[in-house]
Amino acid sequence: MRLTPPESACHGVGDKAETITVLGIGNVLWADEGFGVRCIETLQQRYEFAPHVQLVDGGTQGLYLIQHVQQASRLLIFDAIDYGLAPGALKLVENDEVPRFMGAKKMSLHQTGFQEVLMLAQLTEQFPAQVLLVGCQPEEIEDYGGSLRPVVKTALEDALALGIARLREWGARPLPRLAPPGGDEAVTVPTLALGVYEQGRPAAEQACRIGDERFLPLR
Repeated sequence: MRLTPPESACHGVGDKAETITVLGIGNVLWADEGFGVRCIETLQQRYEFAPHVQLVDGGTQGLYLIQHVQQASRLLIFDAIDYGLAPGALKLVENDEVPRFMGAKKMSLHQTGFQEVLMLAQLTEQFPAQVLLVGCQPEEIEDYGGSLRPVVKTALEDALALGIARLREWGARPLPRLAPPGGDEAVTVPTLALGVYEQGRPAAEQACRIGDERFLPLR
């Protein structure tokens, strides 16, 4: 006998199946650029969600993320964005303003690609009914091999609180996780998980993360 999921989990706006996608984009190898990915990683470590919710480490995949956007009835995005504000400041952008805002405030190549994803979803009339971008002002993005700066780590907690509040409104049913996710479930590559990454990276002086004075002048 085939069981039919509850009505609220089967249908969203119009004929699109109800799918909530939580997407973190960025590059963890460039310090605060990894903010969005670290948000997704932390969400999965702390919470479980309803079956129609998917967490996606978008990294710097650009156009390869189009299917996730087109399939979503509601989309929550975490990203590091240069707002010209104080480091760690958060800003919320919603719905049709998101692709326009990301185009006007490009900080890196991955944002150019993701703006195209959002615009393509609009052109194909498969844009989510609701979109929320939780953006964080980075402090440092030119430290290759570096990690989130303390002020951005603090902002991550506030960003997650905002995200969880919206996910509850959307019916994502977040609950505290009782057991850590299995290896196959992990949204980020285990060797790049925040704790492992920070423990394994060499000091900036050893790795020349901001330039090798033999070839490039240090700042």
